[in-house]
Amino acid sequence: MRMATALSVTVLAAGGIGHAVVTGLDTGITRVDPFKDMKNRPQAGNGMNVLVVGTDGRDRITAEERAKYRLGGAPCHCTDTVMLVHISEGRERASVVSLPRDSYAEMPEHTDLTTGRKHRAHPVKLNAAYAEGGPGLTVRTVESMTGVKIDHYLEVDFTSFMRTVDAVGGVQICTTRSLKDAYTGLDLTPGTHELDGGQALQYVRSRHIDGAADIGRMQRQQRFLAALIDRLANGGVLLNPVRFREVATTMLGSVRADEDFGTDQLLALAKAMHGFTPASSEFVSVPIGDMSFPVKGIGSTVKWDAAKAQKLFQSLRDDQPLTPAARNDTSSGKGRTPRAVVVDVAPRTIRVQVYNGTRTDGLGRKADDALRATGFDTTRAPKTGSARKRTLVEYDPRWDRSAKSLAAALPGAELRAVPERGGTLRVTVGSDYRGVTPVRAESAEQPFEAVTGDKVVCP
Repeated sequence: MRMATALSVTVLAAGGIGHAVVTGLDTGITRVDPFKDMKNRPQAGNGMNVLVVGTDGRDRITAEERAKYRLGGAPCHCTDTVMLVHISEGRERASVVSLPRDSYAEMPEHTDLTTGRKHRAHPVKLNAAYAEGGPGLTVRTVESMTGVKIDHYLEVDFTSFMRTVDAVGGVQICTTRSLKDAYTGLDLTPGTHELDGGQALQYVRSRHIDGAADIGRMQRQQRFLAALIDRLANGGVLLNPVRFREVATTMLGSVRADEDFGTDQLLALAKAMHGFTPASSEFVSVPIGDMSFPVKGIGSTVKWDAAKAQKLFQSLRDDQPLTPAARNDTSSGKGRTPRAVVVDVAPRTIRVQVYNGTRTDGLGRKADDALRATGFDTTRAPKTGSARKRTLVEYDPRWDRSAKSLAAALPGAELRAVPERGGTLRVTVGSDYRGVTPVRAESAEQPFEAVTGDKVVCP
């Protein structure tokens, strides 16, 4: 969750800030040695892998902030969030993989840092590794689960997160529906919102908004990260040395990191990642096989889909993108993919029958292909319909939300409710048809498909 703070250090460095500004910033970092005495580690691949964990440390949060942002209670001294960040060999891409904190894990043999007891390998939830063995055991557990060798370790707490967001001037978050969580106090209406540090913390911590729980929360954390990168890249932070140093000092003030992550690493990234933007980042959650996998003595855990997870981590080891490798030309605008419109219902759940209401041969097939390409479940068998000038969407009133999502993909289309039409929506393409606008759902229905940061920030 709070890995935004640490990941942002990398993005800030990408601005080409000079050595004079960066030198000395790493003196504020608390150092740890998570790699001490580690043996039988995975083979190193190309690129750089950073394990970023967010803890629930709140020692420096004021009493007023605790009450306002619902931060009461004692910290658990565990990892509230775990993310694996891969920076490509060419430094042109950052891939962020969210690992659910309740993931079923086989913890390696170790000595408990609290009790001093020696433990054999045993099953646990992933976030318990930090409580039992600190950063070292956390790194060992993640490497064992993923087969990915960790190069650097970064740890961030609540305070650092809040101060960092405030230092960059807040972040912009968009939502198509109300977001309320009585536990964190989050209360956002549909629309665009500018969140300060405390509000942003509420947004990324909330897990009682709907039935998606931690999966939905991970998606919101990823949207937040994309928004933060956007603010850093376009908010003037990278071009103003004074503001850069202020933001970077705030970020690093409560970060814990391994000994080898310092000024030289920041400068190397700065030279290699000049021009880094939200489109350069990609986000995905590890594929899940069982959301409620019972384990005796532990309770319900999240078990990964072994085959799909292996494929995901192999891509990281091979330094391959998780989203299509082709990048659009964002400098000239030529070949740019239109931004997807956020809709309430996922296109893949909407069944569509296309009719051609024009004299243009093949237009029905063309529209069917275009709707399917953006995710709709078309019949792939377009038919001939009555002549129309304006494209028409007919739907059963019980499927009105699906109809609105479909209409968003067909700008200017007429919506017509037809009782007893059933679950298949009918589109009659008119002579005004000019193509299909890409749409996507803001939901947790497909949490394991990678998406680039430019696709999830506010339009």
